[in-house]
Amino acid sequence: MTTEHNYDLIVIGTGSGASSAASMCNKAGWKVAMVDSRPFGGTCALRGCDPKKVLVGAAEIIERAQRMRGKGISGEFSINWPDLMAFKRTFTDQMPESSEKRFKEQGIHTFHGKASFVSEDRIQVGENILHGRKFLIAAGAKPAPLPIDGAEHLTYSDGFMELDDLPKTLVFIGGGYISFEFAHIAARAGAEVHIIHRSDRPLAGFDPELVDLLLQKSEEIGIRLHLNTDVKSVEKKGSGYLVKGIRNGQTEQWECGLVVHGAGRIPDLDGLDLDKGKVERDKKGVVVNEYLQSTSNPKVYAAGDAASTDGLPLTPVASMESQAAGKNLLNGNEEVPDYKVMPTVVFTLPKLASVGLSEQQAKELGRPVTINKMDTSEWYTYRRTNETHTMAKVIIDKENEKILGAHLISDEADELINHFAAAIQFNLTVQDLKKMKSAYPTPISDLGYML
Repeated sequence: MTTEHNYDLIVIGTGSGASSAASMCNKAGWKVAMVDSRPFGGTCALRGCDPKKVLVGAAEIIERAQRMRGKGISGEFSINWPDLMAFKRTFTDQMPESSEKRFKEQGIHTFHGKASFVSEDRIQVGENILHGRKFLIAAGAKPAPLPIDGAEHLTYSDGFMELDDLPKTLVFIGGGYISFEFAHIAARAGAEVHIIHRSDRPLAGFDPELVDLLLQKSEEIGIRLHLNTDVKSVEKKGSGYLVKGIRNGQTEQWECGLVVHGAGRIPDLDGLDLDKGKVERDKKGVVVNEYLQSTSNPKVYAAGDAASTDGLPLTPVASMESQAAGKNLLNGNEEVPDYKVMPTVVFTLPKLASVGLSEQQAKELGRPVTINKMDTSEWYTYRRTNETHTMAKVIIDKENEKILGAHLISDEADELINHFAAAIQFNLTVQDLKKMKSAYPTPISDLGYML
């Protein structure tokens, strides 16, 4: 029997792009419902950045110990994969229950199931019809479909992070951040790892010179890179798989225990029946105006990976958009998300970090810029732990001495990039940054020498 419910706001999704707006509207007295077809909590907390960083933490210990062998460290160190998975689950297993409990304690109604629009102001979830005065679509992203025979044999990123045992050999399809991060974890855990990428430039969007350094390090730890290679098929072979691809017109193949999809993600909007809700979409997500409001159905807003905006697919961006959407839902369209600063990090070892303009983008501005490029491997910060693949590239506007962009590769890049992000966000000049006194010796105490 179909049951109908009325709400001021219906939120599709329970992750970073959803929770802030839902809580804000609930606190303001709105009757709010949240819907998710997967366990509550969203990608980042359950199957993305948070559990991934737990695995990276173990790989960091192995990497540092290996670098320092013969320099004060001796003995053998290894990752016990089942123990690491058990530790990772202490962060994720209770998250769905605690997330839903938190929403319910706020007075938010929760629904489990796939949402689909039946009209401009109604969705169906199982036997329930939910009528909404407003909607927020924050359904996140999913792996992009690949034109590969046997694609049903692919394992996705969330599957990788639930492996009870790590196969001896893994193949990652695609040269993006997912493949590289997991490849570095698996290699440090002792697996034979292959990354197959269809073009000659993996990790598009990051500085090419720094990417080249990362590729050198990747190959040094045993990761085998196969560039300019198209994967054509994945076949089941015994207890493993046979991957076939084409490079320079020649067929190549790899036998492995697992094939992981790392070739990009798309908005998870299929199945929502957006046409019935008169919600237009494009390749990047729901088509929205500057206030995150649907251009075709004013009752609908979108945030995070589900929205077609200038924002990068990052958790802090999704959270910012959720807060902006919440304000606009409550007060009318008044808040425009600020995409000026979006620091991003690839959690390989070493880490690759970027914020602001690339070198090429800066040169296209048509005004004088300074490019400070430094091999930092001989600096004290990196020598003390025997880091060999480190570099910094800082882009400065010559006229006003403000930071336009920063690109870093090192074990400390993930923390250091945030200081450059703050400088760009608050329009600090080179002289402002040089006035800052930092604790020494710390990575941030090197910042003045990069300017």
